[in-house]
Amino acid sequence: MSLEQDPSDEEADPLDAFRQFFTLERDVLVLSIAMFAFSLGFQMTSRYMAEYMTALGASVFVVGLFGTVGNVISAVYPYPGGAISDRIGSRYALTAFGLCSTLGFAIWLAAPAVADVSVGPTSLAIVAIFVGLVLAQAWKSFGLGATFAIVKQSVAPSHLAAGFASTETFRRTAFLLGPLFAAALFYPFGSGDGEIRTAFQLILLVAVLFGILGTIVQHVLYEADADGIGSAFEGVSQLVADLRAMPDELRPLLVGDTLVRFANGMVYVFFVIVVTRFLEVGLSLSVPALGTVDLSPQSYFGVLLGLEMLVALLTMVPVARAAERIGLKPVVTLGFAVYALFPILLITAPQNAAALAVLFAFSGLRFAGLPAHKALIVGPAEQGAGGRVTGAYYLLRNVIVIPSAALGGLLWDGFANPLTGERVFDGDPTLAFAIATAIGLIGTVYFFLFGTEFEAYR
Repeated sequence: MSLEQDPSDEEADPLDAFRQFFTLERDVLVLSIAMFAFSLGFQMTSRYMAEYMTALGASVFVVGLFGTVGNVISAVYPYPGGAISDRIGSRYALTAFGLCSTLGFAIWLAAPAVADVSVGPTSLAIVAIFVGLVLAQAWKSFGLGATFAIVKQSVAPSHLAAGFASTETFRRTAFLLGPLFAAALFYPFGSGDGEIRTAFQLILLVAVLFGILGTIVQHVLYEADADGIGSAFEGVSQLVADLRAMPDELRPLLVGDTLVRFANGMVYVFFVIVVTRFLEVGLSLSVPALGTVDLSPQSYFGVLLGLEMLVALLTMVPVARAAERIGLKPVVTLGFAVYALFPILLITAPQNAAALAVLFAFSGLRFAGLPAHKALIVGPAEQGAGGRVTGAYYLLRNVIVIPSAALGGLLWDGFANPLTGERVFDGDPTLAFAIATAIGLIGTVYFFLFGTEFEAYR
């Protein structure tokens, strides 16, 4: 993407991504289609994986372990992904990661075919789910640091939050549509495990098709003429140097953010199970000309996710603009607080469709603070170092968050003494979610007390 324009000449326009897309500028068209295609696939599938795995016979702990492996991948992929991109160029890197993600979706799609094959205490289908995860997250975790660096170079420092709001708005439009597509595909099916597997395979088929589309478009249309080929990765010493060079202003943010994300990671993968199997809340509506429409808990969960993202999209840009008047720190603190409070509010919610709708709308406010959060991460970095600073920040945070989902699974499902087999703890979903909220609130309060404001927003 061209960066010739002086970033100080004009403000970032949060709707510019859509305007450029509809004027069919090639670089924006290619990246936007790829971003939309893969984001749609991820949002349709990832939020339902716990339900899919449970229908395939996985225990709650195994579902938590799946979340932990996802945390490992999120921690490990971005840094070498950026190095690979610098080395071979964005076009080939985008194509390779797109193919990997599409193959991962396909493995998830085929998993039920080997559900009857035993592998130790589990089935080959569950093993396939983990193999697919290693591949499916490739495109999602690719280029994280580069995206941050591009926004930093393209936008005036005082408008960083609005610049990130632009990219987030386009990406999260797919996050809005994905769950609604999933809800529609779940609608004709019941809540039995067999029907859940069939419905989710249809969702995965759509994800595969979008992955193929995104990969082809980005490979054929991406203009590689301006693609720079960087030097080879210098190894662990380079990574250690980048971690040591992280600006001091980021440390309180990193501590608070890590605690909040660890708390969210403990329970995030189980949100779908809470709605579909713990609360078992669906929705019955009387629609003119259609009569009564009954949504299963699985289908209603997709509607709730769509509502959550609609609130995020409606509030993201206004909140980013508000940050320019009141600062980044208050907005980030608000987002952290919503992250922290949501788990305990969800697990103790009444078995009422309207109550869940209000709760998921509230949850959408956590996304409103993401542009300000990203601006606060990359803002203090020196020009030309935004990608490395971002990569180092996310690597350190995500490594610490790795065991969170497995811990949440243990607290939910309980555990036994491995030597005697005697149950040590029977498990308590409410306790797991309460501990997550407590950890999240500690992180929120820490950042509120010790976090610093980015100079350009003071």
